[in-house]
Amino acid sequence: MSPDLEQEDRTASDFDDDFEPFDFDGAPDLPVERYLDRELSWLAFNQRVLELAEDPTLPVLERANFLAIFASNLDEFFMVRVAGLKRRIMTGLAVPTNVGRAPHDVLADISRRAHELQERHALAYQELVKPTLAEAGVRVVVWDELQKSEQAHLSDYFARQLFPVLMPLAVDPAHPFPYISGLSLNLSVIVRNSRTGKQEFARVKVPQMLSRFVRVDPGESVEDARYIALEDLIANHLGDLFPGMEIIEHHVFRVTRNEDVEIEEDETENLIKALEQELLRRRFGPPIRLEVSDDMDGATLELLVRELDISQQEIFRLPAPLDLGGLFDLSKLDRPELHYPPQPPVTAAAFQPSEPNRPIDVFSAVSRKDVLVHHPYESFATSVQAFLEQAAADPHVLAIKQTLYRTSGDSPIVEALIDAAEAGKQVLALVEIKARFDEAANITWARKLEKAGVHVVYGLVGLKTHCKLALVIRQEGGVLRHYSHIGTGNYNPKTSRIYEDLGLFTTDDQVGKDLTRLFNELSGYAIEKKFKRLLVAPLHLRKGLLKLIAAEIRNAEEGKPSGIRIKVNSMVDEAIIDGLYRASNAGVPVEVWVRGICSLRPGIPGLSENIRVRSIVGRYLEHSRVFSFVGDGDPQVFIGSADMMHRNLDRRVEALVRLTQADHIEEITALFDLAMDPSTSAWQLDADGTWTRHHLDDAGRPLDDLQLRVMQQVAHRSRTGGRR
Repeated sequence: MSPDLEQEDRTASDFDDDFEPFDFDGAPDLPVERYLDRELSWLAFNQRVLELAEDPTLPVLERANFLAIFASNLDEFFMVRVAGLKRRIMTGLAVPTNVGRAPHDVLADISRRAHELQERHALAYQELVKPTLAEAGVRVVVWDELQKSEQAHLSDYFARQLFPVLMPLAVDPAHPFPYISGLSLNLSVIVRNSRTGKQEFARVKVPQMLSRFVRVDPGESVEDARYIALEDLIANHLGDLFPGMEIIEHHVFRVTRNEDVEIEEDETENLIKALEQELLRRRFGPPIRLEVSDDMDGATLELLVRELDISQQEIFRLPAPLDLGGLFDLSKLDRPELHYPPQPPVTAAAFQPSEPNRPIDVFSAVSRKDVLVHHPYESFATSVQAFLEQAAADPHVLAIKQTLYRTSGDSPIVEALIDAAEAGKQVLALVEIKARFDEAANITWARKLEKAGVHVVYGLVGLKTHCKLALVIRQEGGVLRHYSHIGTGNYNPKTSRIYEDLGLFTTDDQVGKDLTRLFNELSGYAIEKKFKRLLVAPLHLRKGLLKLIAAEIRNAEEGKPSGIRIKVNSMVDEAIIDGLYRASNAGVPVEVWVRGICSLRPGIPGLSENIRVRSIVGRYLEHSRVFSFVGDGDPQVFIGSADMMHRNLDRRVEALVRLTQADHIEEITALFDLAMDPSTSAWQLDADGTWTRHHLDDAGRPLDDLQLRVMQQVAHRSRTGGRR
């Protein structure tokens, strides 16, 4: 009997019925203080991003990009996590915390750490990245550094391109304090009436649709060009906006608002309409952070604090420029030598045509053997996208079913579904319209799909559908055959170029039946609790993983080979963490590869001395989720969409699929070996929550870059036509 067939005897459904779980309840008590604070752990992740911006060995435009990513990440952290904590405190709701501290103390710690990081972020730009950019010929200047002729040129640009779209807003008895939209950059202006001598406050919003940095002289070569911040240009033309008034002073400020969305789904008849109303409300969420330039006068700050109802803890005084997310614009400059060397994705060996210039035949390749693809090293366009486009055009395809959590504008995935529906195929699209910050876009996609004849559904009440699934039903020789794709990342061609993800293509009949049952559950009223090769949340994913952990504990206690390796974005769920602590105490080697939050404390004697935690942050965003168990020589390896968080395991539909081919399991094993190798650059987590970067050897030479190594391996395999 082949190894693949032997593994079929141990199915995910066995975890529900036949598998005897380890009795965690009978195990010794674990220490109370065994979790790291999740919010502070997230801030530690953003610090790792910042450390890349500070790294002088990286190309400088990539460092600018990491500064922008840090800023964007922190914005979302405040809009969602901090806003949610504050709202719960104000409304008297219970605040979930895994460290047993008072909510106000949690907010105070977040504020303190966020202040430290934002100040370090500003310093990194001013003292590290900006000078290095200037050395490379990308100079960010201020108005006073320009010659008169250059100022005249920019004044002409202001008059033609900026003045018509600016809207100065006065604040006086006839003009109430204006609404300040979230994340907008604003100028506070103090003007004096020349006739009355009275001083007044006004606000000017910096247009968000324009590039943040303006080229001083378009005639300058791209190798030696100067840029001025948009707010600096506007600030030096305030006289044009307030004619007849004396400009006393001006400062820059920015407000972050609560932009989380909450819908009581059980109490609404129309989810889309309710969500649209909630999106309108989001625009007017309460402020939860005020960033001001460090030169702002006390009177202006007092006015902003009073009108915005901001506490002192929520004020961030920073050197200009505020909102370094604007560096995304500069980071896109066409200066190849200041970027990472290009690493174009290759077509997976299994999907390469047998003859040059022939189209890819995904069905033929997958029918021969399961195919595991690894993005962005292997092309999304010549695998996932080609799969769906071929399915849409193939006359033998009868139906396509797919989940859509996040996709991109003008998405070829959506267009393929529309083409399939217009060709008369049965098409089901489960669009998750509650995907945070993509709600409006997903509503638009849902309506476009419906107009084309696609059956659009929105999943289950009270749950987000986060799993990444596509199922194609094809008629072959009078028999229906399932072609399945289960992935770890969204069906998004744009993010597929920067997000690291895995995806499995298979014609395994059992996987096809599993997906059929799951789609029926999502689109209808079926409640299916058993699957053969899938672990599905919220029904049994956590339970299935805990039983796999328990099996490793028993193997270790019986002297059999054991080991657990987990790769996730976040490790927060207490039940899973406690299971890993129990495994460590039983002598099971545990390796956790986490990108972001980790509440697990590794390396504590008597609790977690057999657990190692590493993080890799780099050119690509590590996004795949992998769960690997030694299984006494019968490895159980799963990939899928679920992170180890309450929301994923309890409030989302998630799916993991078990890999059965030996070469796929070997590839996952090799990937973990590389990630955990001391010669690979990574951050190591200590028991106190400190992440230490190890990126140089004892001689000061750079350690191996995992992502570069994987790219080289995949490219070699593609060139040689090797199979996994």
